[in-house]
Amino acid sequence: MAEPTIRVARLSRRGVLFAAAGTLFTAACGSDDTNSPGPTTRNSEELIIGASLELTGHAAAFGTLQERAMKITADRLNETGVPVGNLRRRIRLVVRDNESNPATAAKQAAEMIRRDGVHAILGGTTPETSMSIVKVVQEEQVPFLSLASSDDIVVPLPDRTYIYKLTPDAVDVAKLMTPTIASLNIDRIGVIAAAGAHGDSGARAMQAAAPAGGLQIVGNVRLPATGTNFGPAARTAIAGNPGAVVIWAAAPDAGAVARALKAADYKGKMFFEPTAVADDTVTGENRAAVEGAYVVHPVSLAGSSLTDTTRAELGRRDFVNRYIQTYDGYDGFAPYASDAVTLIVNAARLARSVDHGRLRVFLETQVAEGIAGSYQFAPISHGGMEPDSLGVFTVTQGSWTKFS
Repeated sequence: MAEPTIRVARLSRRGVLFAAAGTLFTAACGSDDTNSPGPTTRNSEELIIGASLELTGHAAAFGTLQERAMKITADRLNETGVPVGNLRRRIRLVVRDNESNPATAAKQAAEMIRRDGVHAILGGTTPETSMSIVKVVQEEQVPFLSLASSDDIVVPLPDRTYIYKLTPDAVDVAKLMTPTIASLNIDRIGVIAAAGAHGDSGARAMQAAAPAGGLQIVGNVRLPATGTNFGPAARTAIAGNPGAVVIWAAAPDAGAVARALKAADYKGKMFFEPTAVADDTVTGENRAAVEGAYVVHPVSLAGSSLTDTTRAELGRRDFVNRYIQTYDGYDGFAPYASDAVTLIVNAARLARSVDHGRLRVFLETQVAEGIAGSYQFAPISHGGMEPDSLGVFTVTQGSWTKFS
């Protein structure tokens, strides 16, 4: 009798992450080897997670969505409780509105640590609020998972030992954006970057990635720190007749810059980075200006599919379904706060403790596939999202659709 043929599947790095993460995410909700009691509400049997979010102010479009994502995931995990050592703990969220104000965010972080006894903190969807929280949590030695887009949040690493970032690194976004631009037979680009740390990261990343992608930057300008008159910046960026303009700015500024470019009679392509993705960017007065524009964003922007088969993909579909049931629609944003909750839960489960130092140690070695994308933290790297979690989308009739 002939020997049976054995086929060995070859796993990509992302496939390995899917497999590992499926185990981690299942284990976050699963049973422990102890016969622990069900969830209780006593502080000693809770996993307390603090969140300082932009629920009002100029960044409310992001903070509100992250609060929703965080609550959906916490509610799901609380259906069974979280096994931590010999206890099955219930997650308690302590949520504060920092009003998009860095000083308020720092004050809240200190209060949540000293008064509420939080075991970890997440939040800060803007670099400014995140950086203000960093100073507090590093001194207090409490793990912090930032939801903001600035590479400077986690460096220098010796001064950021308790700090982690979930958003993509600017260099990874730029490395995907530049070949996409080149594939459209474009070799001259303009770059418009926001003021502040977010724009700094983007400007540096584009300066490094453009030459490697065969692109020449013929216009490079920063937006004013205050105000909404982006006309001068738009005209400067297109003075060299670029075939594409990269807009490295968060909503709502991203849409306003697109309108300024159209008002300046710009006819070329526009490319956004992940923080541009918000309903505001593709609706209302921005809709006509951004039609046909592109964005590099975590693949979670595509939502979920009925053909999803891996544990991580099924988890993403469950999240989207719960989101739709609760909020009557899914925005397609990157739900970093959901992943932050799960990463903290995984760390507590693996550490069998909610001690700040032990949580930090087990956060530092996590490999996981979340709702927004995949993560691989290490002692020499505390962020952000894995590059292969990113995709390219385009605006079609007011909606983000997959391009590549």
